[in-house]
Amino acid sequence: MEPLYEGKAKRLWATENSNTLRMEFKNDATAFNGEKKASFENKGKLNNAISTLIYGFLENEGVPTHFVRQIDETNVEVKKVEILMVEVIIRNLAAGSFCKRTGMAEGTVFSAPIIEFSYKSDELGDPLINDDYIREMKLATPEDLAFLRESALKVNRILGDFFAKAGLKLVDFKLEFGRLAEDPSVIVLADEISPDGCRLWDLKTGEKMDKDRFRRDLGGVMEAYEEVLGRLKAQG
Repeated sequence: MEPLYEGKAKRLWATENSNTLRMEFKNDATAFNGEKKASFENKGKLNNAISTLIYGFLENEGVPTHFVRQIDETNVEVKKVEILMVEVIIRNLAAGSFCKRTGMAEGTVFSAPIIEFSYKSDELGDPLINDDYIREMKLATPEDLAFLRESALKVNRILGDFFAKAGLKLVDFKLEFGRLAEDPSVIVLADEISPDGCRLWDLKTGEKMDKDRFRRDLGGVMEAYEEVLGRLKAQG
């Protein structure tokens, strides 16, 4: 059976329920819009475990998500959604592409979180867009954008505290949202939250505990992911 969709890090499969899908986490890793590629043993397993833990925590905190249940070590059942083509990036400190665009020193703490929007398009390199672009491209309504901002800031507050208790600083992260297939008026958090899409630094040492270890050839990629999972599990 062919997957319904295959991305850089996940596959989506049909289930017996027309309103749910099976999401499989792959061992593949990519960076720089797919220019750098590798495969790591147990990466899918680790990201599945981390994302499952985080989504369960967010659900308990009142954040609606597409998560239904964990099926096995690399698969979860999720609600079928139509993904919004607007990715939301939340930044608490200067890092990554923000530093390249602005020249600001890495690690500079912002006075308040910065929210960015990007157009979900691998072909175009997920370019930054603003509210006016989104309006003219008809990607979302003003009401949708207000909801995305509010939800992103709520998730940032919740996860900032959650990671801090695990000795990790939430530097920045990416969120995706989608409309429920069974009720398109409802938008929920979708995709995954893992070290693939979050920058996480050790609170004491500043050591990078995320995919930057792969981007920058720092080594110890899966060891860092395992450490993140272990610390989050310890939070209960």
